[in-house]
Amino acid sequence: MQKVSFREKIGYGIGAVGLDLSYGLFYSYLSIYLTNVMGIKSLFLLILAPIARLWDGINDPMMGTLVDMTNTKMGKYRPWIIIGAVCNAVVLCLLFNNPGFDYGSVGLYIYIALLYVFWGMTNTLADIPYWSMVPSFSSEEKERNAVSTIARTFSGLGQGIIIIFTPYALKLLGDGTNEDVNAQGFGRWAMIAAVLLVFFAVCCVLSTKEKNVVMGQKEKFSLKNSVKTIKSNDQLLVFMLFAMISNAGYYMTSGISGYYFTVICGDIALQSIFNMFGAVGSIVGLLVIPVCSSAFKMTNRQTYKTSLIMAVAGYVGMFAAGTFFNKNVYIMGAFYFVTSLGIASMFVNQTVMLADVVDYGEFHTGKRSESLTFSMKGFLQKMAYTVQCIIMYGLFLATGYVVGQDKVQSAAAQGAISAMMYIIPPVLIIISLIIFSKKYKIYGEYKTEVLNFINEKRESEHK
Repeated sequence: MQKVSFREKIGYGIGAVGLDLSYGLFYSYLSIYLTNVMGIKSLFLLILAPIARLWDGINDPMMGTLVDMTNTKMGKYRPWIIIGAVCNAVVLCLLFNNPGFDYGSVGLYIYIALLYVFWGMTNTLADIPYWSMVPSFSSEEKERNAVSTIARTFSGLGQGIIIIFTPYALKLLGDGTNEDVNAQGFGRWAMIAAVLLVFFAVCCVLSTKEKNVVMGQKEKFSLKNSVKTIKSNDQLLVFMLFAMISNAGYYMTSGISGYYFTVICGDIALQSIFNMFGAVGSIVGLLVIPVCSSAFKMTNRQTYKTSLIMAVAGYVGMFAAGTFFNKNVYIMGAFYFVTSLGIASMFVNQTVMLADVVDYGEFHTGKRSESLTFSMKGFLQKMAYTVQCIIMYGLFLATGYVVGQDKVQSAAAQGAISAMMYIIPPVLIIISLIIFSKKYKIYGEYKTEVLNFINEKRESEHK
C-alpha cells in the first residue's frame, strides 16, 4: 500500500488555501464589485461570461495537455503550481483595481473583459496541476480519499476566510466612507489575497513529492485529439454534467448572498454571520462525514447521494427561515450549516470520483490523461459559474435590477434575489442527483475491476 505521510498531506492541502482565496474572491464577490462599485451593466456581464467560457473550452484542455507533457527535475506538476499562482495573483490584483478609467467608459469595459478572461486562464494554469497531483500520491482509494479530504478542508478554509472576512475587510481597508463596499477596499483586499496565494503555493511545492506519476507523451497540443480523448471517456462527460449542475446550485447562493443581505436585509455585515455558519459547516462536514461514512461502511456513491440530499434539506430550511421567520440570519445560518455539511462532502467525493474517472479512461481506452481530465474539473467549475451568471444576470435584466450602490430595487428584483438564494439552488442539486444516480457507473464490482487493472498494469510497468 502506498502510504502518504501526514506532513505531505498537510503540505499539499496548504496549497488549496491560496487557490481558494483567489477563487472565492472572484466567484463570490466579483459580481457585486462590478455592478455596485464599477457600475458595469448586467447585459454586458451576461454576454461576457459565456464568451469567456467558450475560450476556456479551448484553453483548459490546452493547459492540461501542456502539464501532461511536462517532465522536469521538480516534477510534472509542481513547477506549474508556482507559475500558475504567480500569474493568477497578478491578474487578481489588476482585476480588482481600476487604473484610472472613467466609470462607464469603453476603456473600462475592455479592461474588465480582458482581465476577466485572463483570470480564467491563469486560474486554470494553477488549478489543473494542483488537483492533478491527487492520483500521483497513491493508487490506493483510501489514501486518495485522505489526500482529497485534507485538501478540501484547506480549500474550505480559504473559502471561509474570503466569505467571512471580506465584508469586514472592505470596511477596514476602504476609503473611510460609510459605504459597505468601495473600490479601495476591494483593491487592497485583492492584493492581500494575491500575496497569500503565492506564499501558500510555495509552501505546497516545498512540502510535497510526486511519486505515482505517469509521464504523458511528448506530443504537440491538438484540440482535435483533446476533444477525442474527452469524448472517448463517457464517464468524464457524465461527471462533468452532474457536477456542473450541482456546483452551479452552490455557486448561486455564494454569488447572490451579497445582494441578498445588501438589498433584502439592508446590511452586508449580516453576510459574514451567515457565511460563518457555512464555513463551520464545511469544516465539520469535511472532518465528520468521512468518519461517519467509514463507521457505517458507506461507499463513495452512497456518501455522495447522502451529501446532496443533506444539501437540499438545508435549502428547504433556509427557504422556511427566509419566508416565515422574517429572514432571521441566525435561523437561515443554522440551515446553511446543514447545506454546507453536504456541499463539503460533495466536493471531496467529486475529487475522488475524478481520480476514478482518470483510471477508467486508461482502462477504457488504454491512454492515461490525468491533467487533461483534471482540466475538465476547472472547466466545469467555470461552466457552473457561467450557469449561475446567466441565471443571475438574466433575472436582473428581466426584473429591472438597477446597478450602483444605494439603489431602490423593485419587488420583482427582490423576489428574484430571494429565489436565487434558496429556491433555484436545491432544484439544480436535485437534477444533478437524478443524473448521477442514473448515469454514473464507476462503483461496486466494476470499480474494483478498473482498479485491479490499473494496479496490475503498474506492477508490470515497473518490472
